[in-house]
Parts: sequence; structure tokens; C-alpha cells
Amino acid sequence: MEKRTARLTVLVDPQKKAAFEKLCNQEDVTPSQKIRQFMREYIEQNLGPDWMEQVFNNEENES
Repeated sequence: MEKRTARLTVLVDPQKKAAFEKLCNQEDVTPSQKIRQFMREYIEQNLGPDWMEQVFNNEENES
């Protein structure tokens, strides 16, 4: 499972950022939580439902 965190810096226009933050607030989630959700969904769409096994087993093998 996830053991570390890494920073991802994304530049977006201020109006989109404000709209995104407002929508996240309405769902009672932080923008970071929502971005992590989007990333998990995107990875699963592209790697399949067993993506965690693929990603985290590769991480262990690289250590």
C-alpha cells in the first residue's frame, strides 16, 4: 500500500481553481482528496482493477 507521499505541482488558471475549490467544498472534500480520487480512477481505467498490485509490487521491486 502507499508508504510515502510525493508533491505534484499543477498550474491552473485562477478561475478554474476557485470553481474547483468551491465544488470540492460542496462535496466536503479537500481539493487534494479529489485530485487523488481522479488519479486513482484514471489509473484504474488504464491499468485495470488490479492496478494497485501492479503499481505497488513494482515499487517494492525497485527498492
